[in-house]
Amino acid sequence: MEEENQIRKGKYAADISSIKEAHARIKSLVLKTPVLSSSSLNALSGRQLYFKCECFQKGGAFKFRGACNAVFSLNDEDASKGVITHSSGNHAAALALAAKLRDIPAYIVIPKNAPTCKVENVKRYGGQVIWSEASMRSREETANKVWQETGAIFIHPYNDGRILSGQGTISLELLEQAPQIDTLVVPISGGGLISGIALAAKSINPAIRILAAEPKGADDAAQSKAAGRIITLPETNTIADGLRAFLGDFTWPVVRDLVEDIITVEDSEIIKAMKLCFEVLKVVAEPSGAIGLAAVLSDTFQKNPAWKDCKHIGIVVSGGNVDLAVLWDSLNKGK
Repeated sequence: MEEENQIRKGKYAADISSIKEAHARIKSLVLKTPVLSSSSLNALSGRQLYFKCECFQKGGAFKFRGACNAVFSLNDEDASKGVITHSSGNHAAALALAAKLRDIPAYIVIPKNAPTCKVENVKRYGGQVIWSEASMRSREETANKVWQETGAIFIHPYNDGRILSGQGTISLELLEQAPQIDTLVVPISGGGLISGIALAAKSINPAIRILAAEPKGADDAAQSKAAGRIITLPETNTIADGLRAFLGDFTWPVVRDLVEDIITVEDSEIIKAMKLCFEVLKVVAEPSGAIGLAAVLSDTFQKNPAWKDCKHIGIVVSGGNVDLAVLWDSLNKGK
């Protein structure tokens, strides 16, 4: 009940009202993605699994929801200046596509080590690519320079209430498509996805469990949860390129309060889950998108008595943007 009261009191950067407003704003622009299931994966996990396939979303990932809500929330004067962000992945392409739909410029600062397929998506959607070095400092400094030159509106990849509200529309769809779900397993990085999902899901069903899935090579969120404060890492090392960001001051309170636990998995487990998505579910998931399945199949989850009552599990397949060369190399390593 305390969680419900906190959500209603506006303690967080988004709430069920802003999420419903986002849904009304973007529902004609985004896809209502399907929920898939597999009797083979149900048997393997010992649970009923429901895969919310955001890999089929426009732009190939959930990020389009938040970016679309942010862009179409702007008044005409601000929108005319264009939008700017720094991103190495799916937010970059999502913002470029949302800006294209509103017919405004998108300035996208991308580090030189970004996956090729994600850079190509930005260019395909008409975003103006500005290169930076790989460090967060270089990304932020480059974005600030472009902002000074253009006056464009900065849209953060995750630490923004409009972004959280857009991502939260996933819960509105999923809990309508599969209302029997008692547990949600969601990838975690900067926390925008799981924060939006948790705020909406807990408002709809306060008893629902929210679990995060995180790579062991980038386990800052798990460390933050254990420490009770935001922890950042000097470096990350994981195949899941979309899960290397750190929690923000808008997302941390939601993760702290509403996420029951964070399950960390090895890259080898992620690769095996990617293979299962490909071979059994017939879905191409990027590493970040397959990590939810990896978490549910992990010993950490399977042998934890706290989760024995998790019978109907919704898994968010967050994206499917992966370089084919990386995909084949990863699957070969998983043999």
